[in-house]
Amino acid sequence: MGSIDLPKSPNVFHPEKPSAVGSRNSLAQEYRDQQAEVNLLLEEETNKVIHHLSAKLPKDVLERLDVMGGLKEKLYNYFNQNYQNMFNRYMVTSEDEMVKKVRNFIDKEETKVLTRYTPKEIADLLDAVGGADKFNTGEVEKSVVNMYGHLQGHIQRGVNELETHTNSILRQKTDTGAFVRGENAYSIVKCAFKDNQLKPKTVTDVKLSVNILDSELISPIFHYQVTVEYLIKDLISKYIIDSIDKLIEQIKDERIDKSEEELTDSEIIFSKINKVDTFTDDDTENTKSKRYNYIAKVLMERIADLRAEIDPENFDALNVRENIKKIVDMENIRNRGFNTAINSITSILDTSKMGYQYIENLKNGREVIIREYEDTDVSNMPDERYQIKMRYFDNAQLIEDRKAYDVQIKSFETEIQHLWDVLEVIYQDTWKNSWKVNDFEDLARKNKGKIRKLIKDKTGEPLYEDIAKVWDEISFVKSAETEVESSNRNYVYEKDRIRTRIILMRKRLKMMYDFMFPIERRVMEERLAFLEKEYYRFDYMINPYHLQPGLLLDVDITSIKRKKVTLDAMANVLNEFLHGVSKGFQDAAFASFSRRRSTVREDINQSFSSISAEAPSTEEAAVASAVPKQKAIAAPKNEPKPAAKKKGVVDTKAKAKKPARGEAGVKEL
Repeated sequence: MGSIDLPKSPNVFHPEKPSAVGSRNSLAQEYRDQQAEVNLLLEEETNKVIHHLSAKLPKDVLERLDVMGGLKEKLYNYFNQNYQNMFNRYMVTSEDEMVKKVRNFIDKEETKVLTRYTPKEIADLLDAVGGADKFNTGEVEKSVVNMYGHLQGHIQRGVNELETHTNSILRQKTDTGAFVRGENAYSIVKCAFKDNQLKPKTVTDVKLSVNILDSELISPIFHYQVTVEYLIKDLISKYIIDSIDKLIEQIKDERIDKSEEELTDSEIIFSKINKVDTFTDDDTENTKSKRYNYIAKVLMERIADLRAEIDPENFDALNVRENIKKIVDMENIRNRGFNTAINSITSILDTSKMGYQYIENLKNGREVIIREYEDTDVSNMPDERYQIKMRYFDNAQLIEDRKAYDVQIKSFETEIQHLWDVLEVIYQDTWKNSWKVNDFEDLARKNKGKIRKLIKDKTGEPLYEDIAKVWDEISFVKSAETEVESSNRNYVYEKDRIRTRIILMRKRLKMMYDFMFPIERRVMEERLAFLEKEYYRFDYMINPYHLQPGLLLDVDITSIKRKKVTLDAMANVLNEFLHGVSKGFQDAAFASFSRRRSTVREDINQSFSSISAEAPSTEEAAVASAVPKQKAIAAPKNEPKPAAKKKGVVDTKAKAKKPARGEAGVKEL
């Protein structure tokens, strides 16, 4: 009878029922003659005791004892009652519990086999015939994993859509929070909602810019023009950092094993910094330098300035540098990061029913442009559309973009100032020569003499015209720049001046000409409309001073306000893309934080002994102030000082101290 055929034990307590709790009969014994076995055991033990007594007791004592009669019977009954009832019942119960565990284990293992898609017999047969290298289920497993992955993706996408619609209904408005969820909000550089110029009442335009830093990318991205030397050094640097992390983890484990305090965040950083020179150094000329432990100095010199392409005239397949480049290219380190991002965004768009008619992949420039429609004329395009521009840039590109941004903002200031001057000259020539009072300046000029004669001459104060004007009445006085503002220009002050001047010029044109439309007004209004349109288009762009090296996802969406079809669908696409490409924001302090600081108490020393007479900490003082004061226990003279104890070590030795007078009954362990 196998263990699998054994019936389950009854949930009862009985001395005779087989396999009951406390029973002396067990099904695991396969119905052996238990009584005969017990009798044999008891007979043997009784005979041993009688033989022992016969050998040890004197002859005269043995003659007085009824050895073969009452003594043997008493011993037999003693063994039978105690040994059998205690030991045998314990063994039976243990056997039954073991049988239960074995049966449950077999059931669990058979369940595992049944849940597999390949029968166990077929798997054993394939393994016995050809081995795992010839007959394996790897491809089938990959297919199953892919099927479950796609199923999970569809389910997750449906949940995301439901969540987005629910948030939109609860908010009763369209805002950034409904567009990008909270866990990805940190990556937003700019998000702006504005009314469409052609249909401001029914259509809205959305500008969203997401910046994923290099440190947050799951698969690192490199420029196509990066050198092979840079790629190899980057790999070595990552290996060094990983080695340092493993070393620090060993140190942390050793401290825990020794019951010492854990390293703080600052100590971990300093420990990592101090371990850097263990793996590398700055001696670039010495061939025995630590930096050349991973790749020889001669090989590093061969691949110096070697980029993605080699001149066909100098190409030799047997050279060292060509073979090193081939090894690096076979790993596809240079292209896999950007290709992964492109595959991710395009596959998500396809599965989300967000088709696109135009895609331009600038592989060498690390830039891709995706548009739902090929046409770029907004007057001919539908109200539901989108455009995605994904670009990877480094610090050098950012510096050049910032220079161009500086020049463009200066150009707008120059053009707006020029139009302002032209309008001011025409205003002065046309209206200032008339006798009417058109504005406050005319009124002040008309009463200038009276002000000087009646007020200023008596008080001795200078005239208004003689005082230097600091405020130009267009924008407030700009504060001096510090290093922070000069390195990260936001141009808020300059943009505000341009915007204010555009508004003032439009008001002045209306005041000057009212319902008249001479050629001067039409020319200036056309120029003003052009500058205003171009300025707002420029202001809609991203300020490169706000970006950091990494991947930039620039999305332009046009959607109907009441439907928001493209808006909701793109929200799901972006959240899924960010989840698949970015590791997300990681706070090292929280990542390595295994215990809340509020639970680390200085006054808890994990010891049964009395609290040492050291200076109390802040928490100790607070605890002491809340507890009623007691008389100090006087330590006996000439008593050796206890050895310093490590924190976290429990002292289980009992220490007795004499209680102070008046404290009878108070005892310490």
